[in-house]
Amino acid sequence: MTVDFEECIKDSPRFRAAIDDVETDVVEIEAKLDKLVKLCSGMLEAGKVYLTTNKHFVSGIRDLSHQCKKDEMISECLDKFGDSLQEMVNYHMILFDQAQRSVRQQLHTFVKEDVRKFKESKKQFDKVREDLDIALVKNAQAPRHKPHEVEEATGTLTITRKCFRHLALDYVLQINVLQAKKKFEILDAMLSFMHAQYTFFQQGYSLLNELNPYMKKLASELDQLVIDSAVEKREMEHKHATIQQRDFSYDDSKAEFNVDAPNGVVMEGYLFKRASNAFKTWNRRWFSIQNSQLVYQKKLKDGLTVVVEDLRLCTVKPCEDIERRFCFEVVSPSKSCMLQADSEKLRQAWIQAVQASIASAYRETPDNYQRLDRTASPSTSSIDSASDSKERSIKGESMLQRVQSIAGNDQCCDCGQTDPRWASINLGITLCIECSGIHRSLGVHCSKVRSLTLDSWEPELLKLMCELGNSTINQIYEAKCEQLGLKKPTPGCSRQDKEAWIKAKYVEKKFLKRLGSVDVENERKSQRWSVKKCQRNNSSIKAPSARRRYRSNGLSRKMCFLFLRLALECEVSEESSGEAETEQEPSDPEDLRELHPGLLMYKASRARNLPIMAEAFANGANVNWVNDEDESKTPLIQAVIGGSLIACEFLLQNGADVNQTDMRGRAPIHHATYLGHTGQVCLFLKRGANQHAVDDDGQDPLSISVQAANADIVTLLRLARMNEEMREAEGPFGQPGDTTYLDIFREFSHMASNNPEKLSRRSVHFSQSCR
Repeated sequence: MTVDFEECIKDSPRFRAAIDDVETDVVEIEAKLDKLVKLCSGMLEAGKVYLTTNKHFVSGIRDLSHQCKKDEMISECLDKFGDSLQEMVNYHMILFDQAQRSVRQQLHTFVKEDVRKFKESKKQFDKVREDLDIALVKNAQAPRHKPHEVEEATGTLTITRKCFRHLALDYVLQINVLQAKKKFEILDAMLSFMHAQYTFFQQGYSLLNELNPYMKKLASELDQLVIDSAVEKREMEHKHATIQQRDFSYDDSKAEFNVDAPNGVVMEGYLFKRASNAFKTWNRRWFSIQNSQLVYQKKLKDGLTVVVEDLRLCTVKPCEDIERRFCFEVVSPSKSCMLQADSEKLRQAWIQAVQASIASAYRETPDNYQRLDRTASPSTSSIDSASDSKERSIKGESMLQRVQSIAGNDQCCDCGQTDPRWASINLGITLCIECSGIHRSLGVHCSKVRSLTLDSWEPELLKLMCELGNSTINQIYEAKCEQLGLKKPTPGCSRQDKEAWIKAKYVEKKFLKRLGSVDVENERKSQRWSVKKCQRNNSSIKAPSARRRYRSNGLSRKMCFLFLRLALECEVSEESSGEAETEQEPSDPEDLRELHPGLLMYKASRARNLPIMAEAFANGANVNWVNDEDESKTPLIQAVIGGSLIACEFLLQNGADVNQTDMRGRAPIHHATYLGHTGQVCLFLKRGANQHAVDDDGQDPLSISVQAANADIVTLLRLARMNEEMREAEGPFGQPGDTTYLDIFREFSHMASNNPEKLSRRSVHFSQSCR
């Protein structure tokens, strides 16, 4: 039973289990040999009880044979000699002198010297292993903002690891040598004793004569065993010296992975894992990547705990925004796992190993993409999520048909795979599952991926997808492909080819025709802008009763009552103030040669021109660009003034700041409230707008809507404020209020996107209906 030097360097659970087995074996063999020596001494010192003691001795030999049953040679030898000694027990007295020189002295020396050295080495090994565990924990706990503690912890860990590896190698060498020496020491002692039996016990000559051929054979084999043991010892010393010469720098032996490993284990090693409990504790676990899964275990005998069921549906990224160093996160559609390596080199190795395993998994099972597409875990981040799985499936198929009916959307935008079931919501394109995984790895600042069949979709997002589409986006991002003679990847291309194309297309933007180029100018030479101008329109048409009107809009009796109650409390003005209506007025042709991307985005947002907005964004337009010549307004404010809910959604999905103000201190929600754009107010509240902010006139959105007598916006703002208060309170009423909030906002989102005319009502009519 030998221990592998390589496993010693890793200090893996296999190594520790092997060490435990060897240590247990040595303790047991020591006990058996010590018992044998004591029995022999008793035989020498107590001649009067010779027969009884000799029987015990034979029993001890048989016990030893049972202990060595894994070694057939030793076990067979001890069995034969035990049987013979049982017959020769009456002639044993002559053997005392030889027993004194062979059995007692030789085995006593082996037990007291070799085994004692082993135990001393074990104590040193256990001590340095404990020191290493302590140093690893201190190194992991060292805060990044205290460099001196980090330096001290790192230095201590390096010294302790080197000391551990040196002692561990010496300890393993001693174990292996001891295991080899044990064999011939026992056999030599017993063989000498049995030769004495043959010599001195002439009375038992006939019995021993039958055993003599076997003993001669064993003697010759023993010589060979000694030679083999010496050769094995030299080989182990050579291995020991070779490994000893390695550079045991920090983590040098662990930062490797192999996706084609014969045992299927791509990479394995210790990582700290942050628990998902409230305390966010960190625990050190033995992780491994195998069978397209990320798993870990506490001990070798423990079962595997699966962290990621299928690596094809996950992504991995480094994390720099937490206290601990060397952290990275593995994100799957259903959960995320925060992990910490012992060094930056190890972190990079783990990240690369996960990425390589993802690529390998796709190569191995290309026919399972559609199956994965239909079985992936859904996202639950949407405020408009459906709880019933059957209803979600029906809605998903309907949504899929709507989105795929847009030009070019029936094929993956990047590789042409038919029936794409994933989408990038900020780009407005459809993707196959493999390309969606690549998009997800780009980060949400580049592409936000969502399933068309499994995720829930807000109506604004659905309209945004239908407004753009693959054909429109490819005309922007692949404008120079034909000119450069480039060929897009096909569904049969490798993942590496697709990934290179997608990064060149969306990150490096190599195929984009930049603004100001001759081609772009010629294509837009005759383009005209259709800017919508908002005009107030007063009306005194009598409205139907409030309850009947709200029911006609699809609201429940419970929500009707809530609307009436909130409206009566808001004390709106009796004056008629209508919501903005729009009409199109063509402006003069715009020369785009002088427009930089920010200004182009600014004008396109007002004009509700989504393709031009997408092109400006592709050319590097800052969605939060400020027009100093127009009261520091932003594209998002322009989209509000233009009255386009979809333009607002496009800007928000691509990083627009919902709370950025103009020079008058007005955020987009202020402008939407002033203009009476209920759907935009609802959208901004869902996207985290601060409704408590006041402009330079001291007006917050609620006071503006009260003065404008806009009951719908007052209801939304008060309901959102009520929801905030319920969330902050620690009482039992937070959840019902939150449920009502979600229901009503879902209704408003649906009306704003699909039936905006139903939101064009006057508060005076509402007040009259209440009376």
